[in-house]
Amino acid sequence: MTGPRILVRGAGVAGMVTAVALAEHGAQVTVHDTGGRVGAGASWFAGGMLAPWCEAESAPDEVTQDSLTSLHWWKSHVPDVVQAGSLVVAPPRDTPELNRFGRRTSHFEILNAPQIDALEPDLAGRFDKALFFAEEGHVDPRKALLALAHRLKQQGGQILTVQAISDDEFDWVVDCTGVEARTTQNDLRGMRGEMVLLRCPEISLHRPVRMLHPRIPVYIVPRADAVFMVGATMVESDDTRGITVRAVTELLNAAYTLHPAFAEAELLEANAGLRPAYPDNVPRVRQNGKSISLNGMYRHGFLLSPARAQEVCDIIFGTDRA
Repeated sequence: MTGPRILVRGAGVAGMVTAVALAEHGAQVTVHDTGGRVGAGASWFAGGMLAPWCEAESAPDEVTQDSLTSLHWWKSHVPDVVQAGSLVVAPPRDTPELNRFGRRTSHFEILNAPQIDALEPDLAGRFDKALFFAEEGHVDPRKALLALAHRLKQQGGQILTVQAISDDEFDWVVDCTGVEARTTQNDLRGMRGEMVLLRCPEISLHRPVRMLHPRIPVYIVPRADAVFMVGATMVESDDTRGITVRAVTELLNAAYTLHPAFAEAELLEANAGLRPAYPDNVPRVRQNGKSISLNGMYRHGFLLSPARAQEVCDIIFGTDRA
């Protein structure tokens, strides 16, 4: 490698995607993370949904447009990306929430009960109406982050998790440290998210299922070996404690509402993390000389990291090399 020497601080999804993108442009990339491993922060607890149309329900148009190519990027960089769409359902009493969701989104098909049953046989007879976003996908965040680390090393990059590193050794420094960057970015805040991992061989799902509720909409994301990630709590808090009893109760109740088989599921993990967010909840890239910040990923880390990483590459290499 004869390209610029670039230090990427932070080995979460934003940092790892950016590091790989820079290495693909010929940069000599070093990733440094004080957490001790790749994905030590909020990215490890993410759902990994690549769902630009579903996210449009609460995200501005900028987020939707910048995330349309994310599924292609992930499919071309890591294995086991699933493109089977997203299913949005609601208990009968909350059907108005489903109608509201549909009014705020697009690129979906309205399914009736027989169509839901054909798409997800284990949900047969449980829902009368659903929205199906066929163009969406998902990825297991933990496998994806480790795959990016392997890819970076193959490209000549390195990942350091212990040593202190001076910025002076590098031509460029890219800060992707998430909530840790609040010491220098006063407009950055922490957004608490909580999740559980369940193993339930009694049920099979082929795609993420979002179940709407006025108070706590949740998503259930299938992973390998009959494991399901259940999450979606969004709490305006800098609380770094572990997951609360209330959150565990609500998430487990939601899983049970989706299907009673989850009552016998094995609880593998219950955890919480702080997502970094700006006031408008839109991730952004900022430049100050040879220092660049990529931060504020909010709940869009896996969805928006490829587009924001390209912005970093454009700054360093010029748009003609995009």
